[in-house]
Amino acid sequence: MNLETLKLFRDIVRLQSFSKGAQANAVTQSAASQAIQQLEEELGQQLIDRSKRPFALTTKGQVYFDGLRQILEKYAELEEAVKKPSGALGGSLRIAAIYSVGLYDLTRLMGRFMSQNTQVKVRLEYLRPNKVHDAVVGGDAELGILSYPKADRTVTIVPWRSEKMVFVCQPGHRLAGRSSVRMEDLDGETFIAYDADLPIRKAIDRALKQHDARVNTVMEFDNIETMKQAVEVGAGVAILPEPTVRRSADGRRMVAVPIDLADLVRPVGIIHRRNRPLTPAAQQFIKLLKSEFER
Repeated sequence: MNLETLKLFRDIVRLQSFSKGAQANAVTQSAASQAIQQLEEELGQQLIDRSKRPFALTTKGQVYFDGLRQILEKYAELEEAVKKPSGALGGSLRIAAIYSVGLYDLTRLMGRFMSQNTQVKVRLEYLRPNKVHDAVVGGDAELGILSYPKADRTVTIVPWRSEKMVFVCQPGHRLAGRSSVRMEDLDGETFIAYDADLPIRKAIDRALKQHDARVNTVMEFDNIETMKQAVEVGAGVAILPEPTVRRSADGRRMVAVPIDLADLVRPVGIIHRRNRPLTPAAQQFIKLLKSEFER
C-alpha cells in the first residue's frame, strides 16, 4: 500500500462515495475501486460493506478509518513544518460556516487572511449548522463558524460577535421611515423567515410570540442572501442580523430599521475540536476575526 491509496480510502469514506473520492484524488472510479480492493487484500480484512446502499464501513473498517485519519492529519502537519519558509505560516486551513454568517464579511476577511499568508491554502465550505459541527468533529474542517454555538464533549467555542437584529423592508413600506420598530408593530406582516429548524428562527418566533405579533410566513430560507433578495422584490419583510445588511440596506432597494428589543441578538462563534491543538494558521485566522469585531 502507499500514501495515495490511504488518502483515497479516507476520502471515499469521508465523502461517502467512490466516485467523489476518486474525483478528489484525480483517479477513475474503476481505479479507486481496484485500489480499495487491493488494500483490503493486503490487510486481510474487509473494510467496506458494498452490499449496502449507501455502502457502510465494517467494524474493522471503522477502526482503520479512525486511526488512518489521525495519521494523515499528523503527516500533513509534518509536511507543513518541513515545507514552509522559516517564520511563515503554511499548510492548509479548512473552514466550515453556516450559510447565514454573512457572505460579504467572511469573504472579505478570507481575502485579507490569504493576502497576508500566501503560503496557506484556505478552503471554505458553507453548510447547515449540524453539518458544520459534524465537519469539525469529523476532521473535515479545523474551524467551524456558526450562530448559537453550543459547547459539548467534542468541541470548544471561541466567541466571535453578538449581532443586533434589524427589521428589513422595502423603502415604501409603512415602517420604513421609523427610527425604530417594536415587535408588536409587525403584527399581520407578510414575513420572510429562516428555516424552521434553525436556532435564529426559534429566537425570532419566541420574540414575536412574547409581543403578541402574528406574522404571515410566506417563505423560509437558510440563506440570508436569498432572504434579502426576497425582501428587495417585495415578497415580504424580514428580521436579519445588522452586519449582513449593512451594505445592501442603502435606502434604494431595502431599508434596515433598528428593533426596540435589546436582547434580540444573534451570537456567532467559532468552534474547533476539543483537546486538539490549533494549527498556527487557525490561530492567526481566529485572531483576525476577533480583531475585526473589536474595532
